[in-house]
Amino acid sequence: MATTLLNLAPSAERLRTSPAWITIKNSAHILQALQASDGSIPRRGDHARARKASEEIVAALRELAPQVPHDADYLLACAADFLAWSQGGFEVPDFYDSLVAFHPETHRINGTLHVVVFPMYTQNGSTNRLCEALLCEIIWPDFVASLEQKTYSNPMFIPVRFIDFTAGYDTNSAVLFPESVAITARVDPGGPADGPAVLPAFTWGGIFADREAARFRLVVEAAVAVTKLELPAQARDLLLDQHLAEETFVMWDLIHDRTHMRGDLPFDPFMIKQRMPFYLYGLEELRCDLTAFREAVALQGDKKASAVVKKHAATVQYAIVFDRIFRFPLTGSRIRNYDSVAGQLLFAWLHQKRVLHWRDTTLTIDWAELPATVVELSDRINELYWASIDRPKIVHWLSAHALVSEVLAPHPASRFLAQDLPLLGTPSQLTDAVMDDEFPLSMFYEALGKKLSPVIAATSGITGESSIRSGLG
Repeated sequence: MATTLLNLAPSAERLRTSPAWITIKNSAHILQALQASDGSIPRRGDHARARKASEEIVAALRELAPQVPHDADYLLACAADFLAWSQGGFEVPDFYDSLVAFHPETHRINGTLHVVVFPMYTQNGSTNRLCEALLCEIIWPDFVASLEQKTYSNPMFIPVRFIDFTAGYDTNSAVLFPESVAITARVDPGGPADGPAVLPAFTWGGIFADREAARFRLVVEAAVAVTKLELPAQARDLLLDQHLAEETFVMWDLIHDRTHMRGDLPFDPFMIKQRMPFYLYGLEELRCDLTAFREAVALQGDKKASAVVKKHAATVQYAIVFDRIFRFPLTGSRIRNYDSVAGQLLFAWLHQKRVLHWRDTTLTIDWAELPATVVELSDRINELYWASIDRPKIVHWLSAHALVSEVLAPHPASRFLAQDLPLLGTPSQLTDAVMDDEFPLSMFYEALGKKLSPVIAATSGITGESSIRSGLG
């Protein structure tokens, strides 16, 4: 039945140019200008204008519901939430009902369109819970569907492509998470009336693979030019083909995302709920990336794997290495930048293993030795995690710092380096002892940053479509 309904959905371009969508987008921007950071509209003098914008969104959502039947229940619930917000005087919004009605994970069919409207913040974008509107479509190629079904189960994973969006996504944000939506915890209606108020169980998470692919291609193309790195043919194809890059990132993300909950884990995998030294977050993200890398190596060598899987397994390896060593180290500030540290670590590891060389202002890589050397770093991180199952938390933190310090030089003022740490204090005090820039950029990255920083900055708001229009292909 779902497939039949999806066949009725309008094309992406027709929906993007429809009066209903344009109304939603324009009205959301009107509301954004009136909202406080918590999503409320505190000035009563703004309520008449806000009410008009909300009513227009409600009418447009109801108009779109029969046109996007797989989202109809959600769109009608969203309209009801907008009405309730307006009638309640535009206090802090609560879109609980519409959030629990939105289930993109039940329609993972390539090209499925979704209209998404919520008061929400956007990761690496807007820190305020403002009304945002998104038009996007699922990227779900057959080979990924097969991998997910047979080997890499990840039912919550939703790879998507931007069609249109409001200001909160005209940024560096490349994810859509239910945790970012403005909702209020509720008592479980199936439990006791005096039970605790809880948030709903989240069943999906969206990643905009087209943005990931487009910014990767732009930054890596510039880095290759600056460093004069000669690429193998498959790596060059990855930079030339947006479609190939998108599918590559979907495969990478599929394996990365599920790895957070798999392996020898000495701690709660939902690390976002914990406060710990920032370099630990970097190691966790790198662990998941390197797991995706080693799985790609295995798939490329699997005689039973299809040609299309082998092709993408090869490009996944290039994508992980290039994104990690070129874009990640130079993206963002130097304040507790865990992704940067992870990228620096991979580059330095490859350099110190003499697989990557920077000589005569030219970067070269021993491509034949690259897979085994990357997997070796993956093994080191996995061994750290395994050993730390038997360690106290602080000992794990110190051991992780020691692992990173074997490869990256800590700041000369580091209290870890000076062994001047509050080891008899609380975990919070030890976390506070970590410098904001515990592992500064090397001279190589300082020089590279001067060339790449403008390119990285230019990727804000990029999409797969905009990269094609700009001539990236």
